Amino acid sequence: MKNNLPAIFPEIAILVDEPLMNYTFTKTGGPADFLAFPKNADEVRELVLYCKDENMPWLILGNASNLIVKDGGIRGLVIMLSDMTDITVEEGLLTAEAGAKLIDATYVALDHSLTGFEFACGIPGSVGGAVFMNAGAYDGEVQTIFESCDVLLADGSIQTYTKDDMDFAYRHTAIQELQAIILRARFRLVKGDYDQIKARMVELTELRQLKQPLEYPSCGSVFKRPVGHYTGKLIQDAGLQGMKWGGAQISEKHAGFIVNVDNATATDYLELIAYIQKTILEKFGVTLETEVRIIGEEV
Repeated sequence: MKNNLPAIFPEIAILVDEPLMNYTFTKTGGPADFLAFPKNADEVRELVLYCKDENMPWLILGNASNLIVKDGGIRGLVIMLSDMTDITVEEGLLTAEAGAKLIDATYVALDHSLTGFEFACGIPGSVGGAVFMNAGAYDGEVQTIFESCDVLLADGSIQTYTKDDMDFAYRHTAIQELQAIILRARFRLVKGDYDQIKARMVELTELRQLKQPLEYPSCGSVFKRPVGHYTGKLIQDAGLQGMKWGGAQISEKHAGFIVNVDNATATDYLELIAYIQKTILEKFGVTLETEVRIIGEEV
């Protein structure tokens, strides 16, 4: 099968036994049996229907930013949408394919003097991943500007989900309960002043550079914010900031981040996450839930 799949879809770039550490923001993760890069929704649909017919497991990766792939890798087919990056604007409605970088979408909005997207100017994920997770920063969330998205379901059908269908909550959408792929999303923005929008984006970018450990590979914010607490402060108060576990380290710059400082493995990350959770529960009685998505198999 491994020799045949690229031949079955010669028009689609498909890699075999490809290490996912080459794509994840943590620079960790084992191999995918197959890694495909479709260029449009029709190619995505062809791949999904093939997997359905052949009983082959599949999953979707966006920009692989807020993600940990375990060291054993992923069986079956991994689909990355990084070649689906088209962004258009028409009468205040910004439409972006799922593989477009969220940051790029915010700058397209700026080019059209549209406001509402500024909060996302420093979020390193894809548009599809941002919708999937209801990504947010600096008091803004995807749900505040979301209009609709086109979703490919496991049976090969494509449906449009409106805001009412999405069940938006903190880092949650209805898509997370489905085996489905967001193909494109639409965001409703309003006309604003170009200079004011740009100034706000510059301000937020500087804040991110000041507070986040961008100099190291990381998966972004590891934990959801627990009600009534700040994750970083809990970790600081527990005396864990700066702690190393294998090649992974709780960032000395922001305790809510775990960075790869010395060829960390996914296992280093997962063991350190478990230790943080255990310590915070014991010391403060607070349960930390992961925001980062964890997928794949153990070695």
